[in-house]
Amino acid sequence: MLKQRTLRFSLGLLVTFILIAHTGGILPLRFIKTLENFSYDFHMQLSLPSELDRKVVIIDIDEKSLSSIGQWPWERNKLADIVDSLFEHYKISVLGFDVLFAEKDENSADRILQALSQSAVSQSEDFQKITRDRQDIINRDQVFARSLSSRNIVMGMVFTNDEQHPSALPKDKPRDKLRDNMKGSLPPSIPQITQNLIDNLALINATGYTANIEPLQEQARFGGFFDNPLIDEDGVFRRVPLLQTFNGKAYPSLALAITLATTHASLSNRTLELGYNASDENSKLLQWLYLGETAIPVDERAAVMVPYAGPQRTFQYISAVDILNQSTPRHLLEGKIAVVGTSAAGLADLITTPLESGFPGVEVHANIIQGILDQQIRHKPEYMTGFEILILLLLGFFLSILLPLLSPAWSTLAAVLSTGFILLLDNYAWHQLMVIMSVAPLLILVAALFTINMSYGYFIESRNKRHLTRLFGQYVPPELVDEMSRSQKEINLDGEIRNMTVLFTDVRGFTTLSEKMEPKELTAFINAFLTPLTHVIHHNQGTIDKYMGDAIMAFWGAPLKDPHHARNALNAGMEMLQAIKQLNKELLTQGKAEIKIGIGINTGDMNVGNKGSEFRVDYTVLGDSVNLGSRLEGLTKNYGVDFIVNETTCREVPEYEYRKLDYVKVKGKDKPVTIYEPVGLATEIEASTQQQINNFHLALSHFYAQQWDDAEKILRQLNRQEPERMVYTLYIERIAFFRNKSPGESWDGVYTHTTK
Repeated sequence: MLKQRTLRFSLGLLVTFILIAHTGGILPLRFIKTLENFSYDFHMQLSLPSELDRKVVIIDIDEKSLSSIGQWPWERNKLADIVDSLFEHYKISVLGFDVLFAEKDENSADRILQALSQSAVSQSEDFQKITRDRQDIINRDQVFARSLSSRNIVMGMVFTNDEQHPSALPKDKPRDKLRDNMKGSLPPSIPQITQNLIDNLALINATGYTANIEPLQEQARFGGFFDNPLIDEDGVFRRVPLLQTFNGKAYPSLALAITLATTHASLSNRTLELGYNASDENSKLLQWLYLGETAIPVDERAAVMVPYAGPQRTFQYISAVDILNQSTPRHLLEGKIAVVGTSAAGLADLITTPLESGFPGVEVHANIIQGILDQQIRHKPEYMTGFEILILLLLGFFLSILLPLLSPAWSTLAAVLSTGFILLLDNYAWHQLMVIMSVAPLLILVAALFTINMSYGYFIESRNKRHLTRLFGQYVPPELVDEMSRSQKEINLDGEIRNMTVLFTDVRGFTTLSEKMEPKELTAFINAFLTPLTHVIHHNQGTIDKYMGDAIMAFWGAPLKDPHHARNALNAGMEMLQAIKQLNKELLTQGKAEIKIGIGINTGDMNVGNKGSEFRVDYTVLGDSVNLGSRLEGLTKNYGVDFIVNETTCREVPEYEYRKLDYVKVKGKDKPVTIYEPVGLATEIEASTQQQINNFHLALSHFYAQQWDDAEKILRQLNRQEPERMVYTLYIERIAFFRNKSPGESWDGVYTHTTK
């Protein structure tokens, strides 16, 4: 048993350390990461805010706008009109573009003027006047640029990353080597994040970019990237970087840049600060970005977990053409942050989120901006990994020790309580601390340890049951074997002293009967009465010790302890007599002679266990109490009764009525015992039978007092009532003997039997 528990403890610790290695990043296991992502997504779906003060509005380049204004890209002067309408009519606070303007807006008039400018016509005063007066038509980019000027506007752009090593590119790669990957004009970088600081951080390093044309970006206050190089392996947008680096400089994301513009910050001052954990001078783990009093929790790559506020269209979508026509109510936009994006088929950047697929990418920015401003961004701080490892270690050690000691029911309860503790801890961290806890390894730990112990217990129990079935299957009922397999602590096969009850039964005159039968007939005859008697013993939870020809030896109280062993044995003896009566009816119908059996039962201390040699071992009982049981069975024919028990059995089973038979010394024993015949349950004895028993006990009292006349008078009266009862004649004969030869005053009433 100790060896089995040690093995299960070792397996538990092995599972624990594997999960610790995964949590610590030493041994990443993909299936656990998948479960962690599932847990995070499930949390996100269950914890969506019931109320939301929507600070962001999406200006949608939708099908309605494309149908009215024309296919994308639109003329820049149209875009200028939309910008003017947003700021002048609707009074928005900030405008961001989730679209790129990487090419000039060329039109036919521009191309004609370019051609004329190369000819002599360009010297004409009329040509120059027309060119000056019609700039709005000729150069629409300038019109758009003027609408961007001096306003809280953030332009979007895209960084590109090496597909093989997106985050491990050399930060000092020469600029001329990157020129092929650069298009457009980069927005302002973050000056306080220097090259030296970048070298000590794990920020994503871009290899190229596609940005807006220079006239537009120069007029915009900010710019930010809207690509996401940190999409999880399953393609889900769970985290988005707020910073990327390029050529030794750091740049904000579109969402961060819009938030900076909203807080009226500028990149030239030190409004944006970094918060990090420095384990040494040369290694820093980024943990926070500070926008004045606003703290943004980030991971070491400056990424935030997107705080999704709901499914798509949680934020207000307003058609761009309605802004152009100014048909939207003003109060829907006044003071709001507006982000221009698209939901139109073929143009929309649709992504998969923890909430759903087909989610417009522009709304991701809205969720991040809202989360930063509301301080509703969850994160996983550096200490959480250490905390998870500590919980794994403590819980794994505790369950590895506890579960092998518990029954299946208690093991199930321990697993349920452990799971509840983990979920409560996770729920508190998520809702109260805004901290993300990886519960998958912890839940896997509980499930694995529970499964290991239950499975191991099942296989060991099955093996032990097969072993017990081999040992006891022919001697005890199947249900007792099942109980033995569940109660192995009570089973000792090596030998021990127990208080038990033993039963012996034998067929009277079997030798005479067997001599008249052929071998096959004899075998069938023996099986015919041994089978029902064996059923009776099994029914009363007894163990067959052995068959000895026509005899049976059985015992109660082992291999499983039985506090009612005497009662069960006595019940079995009474039922065996009834079974023989039923068998005799069948024998009479077959024209065969009846059989009679004698039963002897004794209760006392016995030596029980495996006995035998290296060739054969039997589970049996030995001792004086066993021998006395055998002697009592032999005495049944001396007293003309079917059933004899000793005084100890009588005391153990007081609900039976007994007829006292004698006070005897059996052959081979010096200590006398009182023997009794069980008559039946006291509540079922007829009054006449009870009177006969009482009268017989009165006669025995006179007999032991040497009052021969009084004893004989009662005995002869009983003999007339029951002439077939041999015990009355036996005592009448003893009285006659003692009248001729008095036992003397010191006589103790003991009768000594000299035969078995």
